[in-house]
Amino acid sequence: MSPAPLPPVVTAPEGYAGCGPLLPGPATDSKPLRQRVFEHVRATGIAARADVSRALGISAGSVTQLTSDLIAQGYLCETAEITRDRREPARGRPAVSLAVVPKAHRVIGIKLSDERHTAVLADFSGTILAEAMLPTPPVRKSLDQICDETAELVARLLAEADLPLDAISAIGIGLSGLVEPETGAVPWSPLLIGTDLPARDALTQRLGRPVLIENDANMLTLAELWFGAGRAMSDFAVVTIEHGVGMGLVVGNRLYRGTRGMGMELGHTKVHLDGALCRCGQRGCLEAYLADYALAREAATALGRNPRNQASPQAMLEALFAEAKTGNMAARSIFRRAGRYLALGLSNVIQIFDPELVILSGERMRYDYLYADEVIAETLALTLNHGRQPCRIEIHNWGDMVWARGAAALALSYVTDTALGQGAVA
Repeated sequence: MSPAPLPPVVTAPEGYAGCGPLLPGPATDSKPLRQRVFEHVRATGIAARADVSRALGISAGSVTQLTSDLIAQGYLCETAEITRDRREPARGRPAVSLAVVPKAHRVIGIKLSDERHTAVLADFSGTILAEAMLPTPPVRKSLDQICDETAELVARLLAEADLPLDAISAIGIGLSGLVEPETGAVPWSPLLIGTDLPARDALTQRLGRPVLIENDANMLTLAELWFGAGRAMSDFAVVTIEHGVGMGLVVGNRLYRGTRGMGMELGHTKVHLDGALCRCGQRGCLEAYLADYALAREAATALGRNPRNQASPQAMLEALFAEAKTGNMAARSIFRRAGRYLALGLSNVIQIFDPELVILSGERMRYDYLYADEVIAETLALTLNHGRQPCRIEIHNWGDMVWARGAAALALSYVTDTALGQGAVA
């Protein structure tokens, strides 16, 4: 029986730059070769077979066989576009490269938050096809309420994209708090009423599609690893300052979660014994001195207002920031104190993990007192360098949708593992 003919050469998506980590995985990476080939093509956007062979250190014959299989399965296609680094003079038939078939799979990424939930729809190449947002009351909710709100957000997103639910292969969801990624259980979250909640199972049942669930700081870290500054970096940390304080860490070009998936809770590291009360119930957490509710707590005193009259801490913070900008010394002292606690937390991250880069991100990074030159200088002064090059610190203020984009990366990773990994059906 003769093999089926290969699909015709097509044109790659215009301006497509790829997504996913650009560096190869560790030497112990157990992913099948065909998955590694696919992920290299997706990361580079387009890649000639010879480029794949060099990058992965495998023979040209193996690449030809593997890419032929991936084309036959509908995951890769040939494109007439030539890779940028190709310098050889044209001889005979024009050289062709490989690209991902975008429609092979579609996924949804969601960020659940205190005041608004956000979602993006992405194809298998990582291109964002649609976005949606759902405002929500800033109060703790039951798991059933969260499931209903998530379902409404998904419906809005699918209506925007004019797609049915069965066109979606998986849904990635990020939320604040402690999350066990293997089981999808949520031991504690400031968004939810109750503890040890079976969030993934409940959301999977409610949405009718496979659901992956993760801590939201890990989602922002995945966004940097798949789409941002971390794509070509093996070790970096992301510190988020929003309604809470979170952290994600990449080690060896892979997201590090800890033994139980509950590590990197920077906001709940202790900076003051018997200190301020944190919303987790303990005292002295970094978050209790740096998060929006912590600043709003002091803002009420500085501005002479009753915090109970505010529907959200954000309005209090905006008023506090405006006062600081006009010279109110009490307001300035609140931000400066928060900046010093941030410097303490960052110096501990640098001292323990020694990352190449620390990225500060989140909505609160609009308040320049939190990343003033004095804060960065104090961070480095608290860190032992002994004449070595200091860690780089960058500010990234991407906006709300980047969190959901990281959740989409989680879903893309799951779908790729399922379709091409060791558990895939050949």
